Amino acid sequence: MRVATDIGGTFTDLVYVNDKGEIGVAKSHTTPPYFEQGVMDVIEKSRIDQAAIETFIHGTTVIINALTERKGVKTGLITTKGFRDTLEIARGNRPDLFNVRYQKPVPFVDRYLRREVEERLNYKGEVLTPLNKEQLKEVIFYLKKEKVEAIAVAYLHSYVNPVHEIETVELINELWPEVAVTASYEVTKEWREYERTSTTVLNSYVKPIAASYVNRLHTKLLENKTDSQNYIMQSNGGTTTFHSAKQTPINMVESGPVAGIYGAAVLGEIIGEENIIAFDIGGTTAKCSLINQGKVKVSTDYFIEKTERNAGYPIKVPVVDIVEIGNGGGSIAWIDGAGSLKVGPQSAGALPGPVAYGQGGTEPTTTDANLLTGRLSPENFDYEVDLEKVRTSIKEKVADCFGLSVEEAALGIIRIANSNMLNALKLISIRKGHNPREFSLLAFGGGGSMHAPALAKELGVKKVIVPVASSVFSAWGMLMTDLRHDYIQTYIRRLNQLDLPELNKEWCSLETQAFKQFKEEGMEKGKVLFTRFADIRYLGQEHTVKVPVQNGEWTEETVSEVIKRFGDLHEQHYTFKLEGTPAEIVNLHLTAFGKVVKPTMKKLESGSSHAEDALKQTRPVYYEEHGWMDTNVYDRLLLGKDARISGPAIIEESSASTVLYPSQTLSVDEYGNIIIDTGVE
Repeated sequence: MRVATDIGGTFTDLVYVNDKGEIGVAKSHTTPPYFEQGVMDVIEKSRIDQAAIETFIHGTTVIINALTERKGVKTGLITTKGFRDTLEIARGNRPDLFNVRYQKPVPFVDRYLRREVEERLNYKGEVLTPLNKEQLKEVIFYLKKEKVEAIAVAYLHSYVNPVHEIETVELINELWPEVAVTASYEVTKEWREYERTSTTVLNSYVKPIAASYVNRLHTKLLENKTDSQNYIMQSNGGTTTFHSAKQTPINMVESGPVAGIYGAAVLGEIIGEENIIAFDIGGTTAKCSLINQGKVKVSTDYFIEKTERNAGYPIKVPVVDIVEIGNGGGSIAWIDGAGSLKVGPQSAGALPGPVAYGQGGTEPTTTDANLLTGRLSPENFDYEVDLEKVRTSIKEKVADCFGLSVEEAALGIIRIANSNMLNALKLISIRKGHNPREFSLLAFGGGGSMHAPALAKELGVKKVIVPVASSVFSAWGMLMTDLRHDYIQTYIRRLNQLDLPELNKEWCSLETQAFKQFKEEGMEKGKVLFTRFADIRYLGQEHTVKVPVQNGEWTEETVSEVIKRFGDLHEQHYTFKLEGTPAEIVNLHLTAFGKVVKPTMKKLESGSSHAEDALKQTRPVYYEEHGWMDTNVYDRLLLGKDARISGPAIIEESSASTVLYPSQTLSVDEYGNIIIDTGVE
């Protein structure tokens, strides 16, 4: 069987598919800091035969947690003479423009651990000054004396020619084989000196952490007689081997969240929905991404900790374009200094969790508010729920502050959480030139289906899709992924002055790299597929537009087609195109997929098309604008193909609830997905 596990801030999810195509799911609590234990717990809870696991795919938050919590290792940086302070200087553009006390982000490497070496290449990659190996030896011994655990090597123009970085790594391995090393060319061959250096440093910072975690997880699997092919989800929407993941762990920075986005694209293809807004609400965060014409957008303009007041830290590796906010089921409701009600980004997490868990949590959360308004049932919790304690918490911390009833306060928490999520959905759609009416909202995660019908109505989306096993959909997405690697090479050439033989040679070089890497991972050449892109801009511009281009040899006709595509995409993104203005390629981007066998979705074989057969109970639910309404509650597992329900209604499954509002209707498709008509004209 194939098994996928996904570690979230609150829960660890599992989805498996056996050789008969039968899918099973399980969910258990995340176990920080020993996350691998949570993986073993959820495998045990699923009751699968661990010896039968043939393929194991894993998504993890270990890397992003190590970065945001500053729990990486002591790291040193070796760079070109004169460029010691690249991380300190960073970029001149300030996000908080009028803040006279604005400070740039503090580098992950202290200045005394940033060391310079004599060496220099020009922008063409030609050697101007040879690498001074004697000086390099002194630097290595200095860093050893300072007890660093990882070293980053980032030289000027090494994205064109990594010769000096290769020599440096060889010497470090010879003199100090125990230390973890990352050279910039190993993680990115894209220009932009600060971003490239930052990415290299962050990879080194988490490299020993990643190696330790992956090794512990592998050991646990072997101890449980699981001798499987093991893969880890990457930020680009594909998987890689455990070995590769340990070398460039920075590619796992958004390991968990992107699996659900990719799964949404796959599901959309199956059910005939090309335009989708994927929306994932977990225990700690809400994440969304836009899938246009079946394509998931991947970008290297990714930052951690970037806000309207903080420039954040750039990571120049391919990451699915995703907007993430600190609002989820465990997000805490609190009153700020001005007396306004806020929800998140602080989260109660897995421990102590919401008040409803009875594990010591005292602060009211979104989950507590949903419970008190009848959207959630106490019977569906793993713990004995003390409703009175939940009510008291919301009363004392929120209701009494505003002179509201407890129900109104709980609804206020939900509405503010919804407002935060709506802003994120607008960022990914309207702010990028897309009309939400042309998209369907695919909601998953533990809270996705609970909030999506209300959000879709406000955003103007006509259809909401709630997939089967929606609460563990990210793990399902991993089962549908291929091995994937991205190869990006800076290659600055004007489109009207291209040397086509040289360009075709460059594409071939990238494809050769890909075949070599996949061969090392045990993938046959015939199962490797390529997709090409070119990052293009008008002459005089700073930033680029990613343009899909055809495989095979480029000809003059190809160039004309690429110029047209670039103009059309530029107009879509920025509302204009510059006819007659020369354009230039900045980067060549090859995406290589190693195709693996994926499970086929089974059609519904059970369940009734008559909704009344799935009716569990009727209970009061507190709705915006309507107050308390007697609401039918249905068991999702008993709903068959073509079952139809009119709102208000609640559809419950083991770890999620779908809230259907008055005037909304839903139906069940042949695969068991819930399709909601939101009532938007």
